[in-house]
Amino acid sequence: MESGKKAIAMRVTYDALTIAEEKTGKPALEVFQKAMDNVTPNMELRSRRIGGANYQVPIEVRPERKTALALRWIINAAQSKKGKPMREKLAEELINAANNTGDAVKKKMDVHRMAEANKAFAHFAW
Repeated sequence: MESGKKAIAMRVTYDALTIAEEKTGKPALEVFQKAMDNVTPNMELRSRRIGGANYQVPIEVRPERKTALALRWIINAAQSKKGKPMREKLAEELINAANNTGDAVKKKMDVHRMAEANKAFAHFAW
């Protein structure tokens, strides 16, 4: 939603779900749920300052934040593409996420890879 334009955001979302349903032949909510499951992160990094040094500490993500991050990553991935209406870009990203491909899934994998790389600092978690 940009500048509080809720009706436009709703129309774009419903149109994207309709397009995704037509392209996949599956129910829209099933595609959306599969996409959310594939994009939802389990771990994330938080900066922690200890003794004058900043460490990237991996922590588990709370359930409500998992949903917020997944939605944000899907929307940002769709917005970053060019040349099509937002409803088509969002539908494409939802389909890609449901198939475990696309930019939003790549973002999740990057976050998990970074958390795995910084596992040595997990004892700094608060």
